[in-house]
Amino acid sequence: MNMSATEAKRSPTPWYKERWTWLLMLMPATAIVAGGITLWLAITTFDGLVTDDYYKQGLAINQTLARATVAQDMGLVARVRFSAESLSVELSAKPGVDLPGRLNATLAHPTRGGLDQKLVLERKSGVYSAAIPLALNTAHWKVLLEDESRSWRLSGTAFLPTETEIRIDSADLKPVD
Repeated sequence: MNMSATEAKRSPTPWYKERWTWLLMLMPATAIVAGGITLWLAITTFDGLVTDDYYKQGLAINQTLARATVAQDMGLVARVRFSAESLSVELSAKPGVDLPGRLNATLAHPTRGGLDQKLVLERKSGVYSAAIPLALNTAHWKVLLEDESRSWRLSGTAFLPTETEIRIDSADLKPVD
């Protein structure tokens, strides 16, 4: 039996030499790699947004609202200035209200609790200021100001680094029923 040249060309090539075989295996292989990366991210990153004690958080919210009402009664207004390395606050109140010597400031990141910063601002020449130890990345940061005894609280938001100054007015708060 003689094989002709055309019959020799028709003989099947091994599967690993076919382009379509590799192209069809590419998609499942990509899904396996992407699934592995997703699993690695899920295991190594902490999602700090989930809490298991909603009742205590609800009580804390009520206390926060009461402290916001105290700030409103005192007529507190804060002008907060951000720079790359410091935070400064000009605080004013109704006549006859004594301002504290120190303020506690919390800069809270919207999604990553590990980036939150707590600062103690010292009063010098009527302006409270403190150094910011870590650089603030781009985000809508929550700014919380309160006295050391935690009797009142002001809160606002700043989109950093675009906003370098914000005004927090206790009169802007909605009345608590």
